Amino acid sequence: LRHHEPWLKWAGKQETKSFTVDPVALHIHERVSAKAILKVAERQNVQRDLFADPQQTYGEAVDFYQHDVDWANRLILGDNLTVMSSLAHREDLAGKVQMIYIDPPYGIKYASNFQPTVFRRDVKDREQDLTREQEQIRAYRDTWTLGIHSYLAYLRDRLIIAKELLTDSGSIFVQISDENIHRVRCVMDEVFGGENFFSLITFKKTLPLGSSGMAGISDYLIWYAKDKENIKYKELFEEKPIGENTGYTWIEFPDGSRRKMSSNERRDPRLLPLEGRVFFTSALASSGYTATCMYDFEFENRLFRCGKKSWRTHKEGMQRVIAGNRIMASGALPNFIQYHDDFPVQRLHNLWNDTHGATDMKYTVQTSTKVIQRCLLMTTDPGDLVLDPTCGSGTTAYVAEQWGRRWITIDTGRIAITLARQRLLTASFEYYKVKNEQKGVTGGFFNKTVPHVMLKSIAQNTALDPIFEKHEPILKENLDILNKKLLNTPCKFRAKLLSKLAKKERREGKRSITEADRRRWQLPETVWQEWEVPFDTDPDWPQALQNALIDYRKAWRTKMDEVNACIAASSEGEELVDQPEVDRKRIRVSGPFTVEAVQPPEESLDIDSPIGGEPEETLDTYDAETDGQDAVNAEAYLDQMIRLLRNDGVRFPNNQTLMFDTLDPLEGDVLHAEGSWEDDDTERRVAVVFGPQHGPVTAMQVEQCLRAAYRFGYDDLVFAGFSFDGAAQAAIQDDLNPNVRIHMAHINPDVAMGGLLKETPSSQLFTVFGLPRTELKEIGNGEYIVKMEGVDIYNPVDNTVSSAGADKVAAWFVDSDYDGRTFCITQAFFPDKSAWNKIARAVKGVIDADNFEKFSGTESFPFRAGEHACVAVKVIDPRGNEVMRVHNLGEQRY
Repeated sequence: LRHHEPWLKWAGKQETKSFTVDPVALHIHERVSAKAILKVAERQNVQRDLFADPQQTYGEAVDFYQHDVDWANRLILGDNLTVMSSLAHREDLAGKVQMIYIDPPYGIKYASNFQPTVFRRDVKDREQDLTREQEQIRAYRDTWTLGIHSYLAYLRDRLIIAKELLTDSGSIFVQISDENIHRVRCVMDEVFGGENFFSLITFKKTLPLGSSGMAGISDYLIWYAKDKENIKYKELFEEKPIGENTGYTWIEFPDGSRRKMSSNERRDPRLLPLEGRVFFTSALASSGYTATCMYDFEFENRLFRCGKKSWRTHKEGMQRVIAGNRIMASGALPNFIQYHDDFPVQRLHNLWNDTHGATDMKYTVQTSTKVIQRCLLMTTDPGDLVLDPTCGSGTTAYVAEQWGRRWITIDTGRIAITLARQRLLTASFEYYKVKNEQKGVTGGFFNKTVPHVMLKSIAQNTALDPIFEKHEPILKENLDILNKKLLNTPCKFRAKLLSKLAKKERREGKRSITEADRRRWQLPETVWQEWEVPFDTDPDWPQALQNALIDYRKAWRTKMDEVNACIAASSEGEELVDQPEVDRKRIRVSGPFTVEAVQPPEESLDIDSPIGGEPEETLDTYDAETDGQDAVNAEAYLDQMIRLLRNDGVRFPNNQTLMFDTLDPLEGDVLHAEGSWEDDDTERRVAVVFGPQHGPVTAMQVEQCLRAAYRFGYDDLVFAGFSFDGAAQAAIQDDLNPNVRIHMAHINPDVAMGGLLKETPSSQLFTVFGLPRTELKEIGNGEYIVKMEGVDIYNPVDNTVSSAGADKVAAWFVDSDYDGRTFCITQAFFPDKSAWNKIARAVKGVIDADNFEKFSGTESFPFRAGEHACVAVKVIDPRGNEVMRVHNLGEQRY
């Protein structure tokens, strides 16, 4: 057994050695460009290529980093296992992700702790607080069905795909609490191999307020490499402290004098004199044994023997250290002097005490940017690809954008997507100077460097020898002159100086007497040795003696300045990758990104990948034998929906309910049921289409169903779904066939929640909802504006639609030239007046501040008709759901 690693067992693990992932395609719903939106605020025409193409000519006052590949960052709605599998197998991103950061549910209470709305961060576990998003319901069931057993299976599956996505030099971080850290570590050992464990980082997350028992104030990052031998790792540094509880308690002054810090100075280093140079001392004796470093040497008329240990450098090196004024013998042994500015930083260790609390929290569980920033900087270079399959408020994407990394982030919740989109869209960043303008961000940044002077930087520095040779005779000559003046000093001066020394000792105590005091007031009978020369003069000295000492110290200072400059020039430097040089004349906004969603499996199997690469026929994550089971599940789902719709009918916003006279299932994959109802005493034939069980109704499904409904001559067509994507809504609105009335009906999510609720509702299950209330106005000169008056908000808890004013929406967007396929946000509006504050301050003077006020209003900026003569308005409600309305400006229709 000694050759086998221990392993963790949980329910179902043995039976599910492989797992199934549907090979889905990803559909782009939106293209987002902060720079394009700011151009509108500056009243410039929007260039469509700002949304993905790096070729643009907008002024340099506002910019974003461009990557050397055709790339747009990606914000994806969907189950992260499905999306990661699609990225690996459909889009050829396997082996191309440099860092993955996962902040999974911690597996503590197994509650449905999803944030209920954009505006509420309080999370409770009552029935009315349960999520009604189908993607989240599915994730909740998959994760918590068997408690910790399901949780471990959930995590293992995602770690397997994550490993496949990582580059050979890549790293993965899993954020976790202390409750399940031991189990998660075992799972990661199984997936990545125990030999690839890199570090366990403990970071402070909060203040221990109101805790019962021992307060827990930390979370953990489990860090594994895909291949530890090839890991990309860059050390981070933090400022090295001085004063109390450190070794840095000595000060050296420009004249060469040294003293210990006072107790007040140790407690508060801000009290230190500005001209002082802080240092600490370390033993010159080595902890080991080196034959060439065994010798005796003389320093300040004292002989030092190495004893059984060797010195830290050879004899020649020791003489350089002595000549460089880097040894102090304050006790029985000599010590090496290490100045604080020799290496003013220290390596960052794995205990982070300065990370507690995310600022400006928008999401229930939001990690401090500092935590993710450090992980990213330690393991990636500018231009590298970063993945976060647990998006939340978008902190990883935000940090990646700040530091010039490409990013992909995924979440099952529309609220998370909504918050992340707003955060990225309204963010502004400092512009870090790139080393090579042609290479751009991939060439790296100009980062601050600090010296790293060590003992060997002096002992092995032969460039110091000519400096010592040059200054030795000069100092000797000045010392001889000084000693001659000393011999001529009358005894009365010596006595007066000694009285000053005694007076200070009586007044302030013996401890107050410094080495500088003794040298100044206690003059020798004959000569000063070079290590005894006073640092400063006394007014009672003869003027000739004062002048001689000033000349000597001036010559000594000249020598030391040259020595220190030589040491600094020859020493190794450390690059601080977290301190790049900033161009204060430019500010930066987020680069273009897309908002995407998973196509339901039945629609995506035959869709070509947007990047290239098809699913392999023998993927270890895809089991063809499950197709039959999937078909059975789909049939059961449709049977349930038809039965419920037959019994409950369709509820309209005017509280009218139309009941079906008949409703029967249809054969085929497009239309699911047909029936009839009476409206105004007229019998009408009705076709019914149901959206996917765990996803939105899509534009592709709508287009297929519209054609079928026309072909078979139905009077009404009902689309019933748990959600509708924006393109699907636009396709329904844009079809103005007078012979067919089309209705979009929300299915009450509670019907899919099964055992999660004590009682499953039996009425008001299918509710038709309206569109955003928007008005298009022509204002002259070929320009238009859009006014957003409100929206019908669907409440999934009680299955009602309420008419709300514009102040109740989370956000609304305009695409002034909608192409009928992808929504490009050319104007973005957030009722939260503070959303644009940071970027408004950053571009002050470039863009009129009054224009930023409009970004929290209900009326758009003026725009001209574009190539497609079509404008689309998308409104996001507090639950992250989107509704869209399309206005046509000409004859061309989409």
